[in-house]
Amino acid sequence: MKKGIHPRYEPVVFRDRSADFAFLTRSTATSSQTIVWEDGREYPVIDVEISSASHPFFTGKAKVVDTAGRIDRFNRRYAKEGR
Repeated sequence: MKKGIHPRYEPVVFRDRSADFAFLTRSTATSSQTIVWEDGREYPVIDVEISSASHPFFTGKAKVVDTAGRIDRFNRRYAKEGR
């Protein structure tokens, strides 16, 4: 690796305030805000709007889309006559 061209890769806390969920990982992203983590150390914190704790796909609260009805409606609308 060339020195001086890569961003710093350090521990960062990503926090989802809507689900009261946070996790510590490593990232090149940084922030001026900090948080004291469970191990007693202080880490930069990045607030995110959606995480696996609040996304409907991962929580099981996803809405089912009626794709069969859409396909039937498309076929009725654009079906060629005489076939």
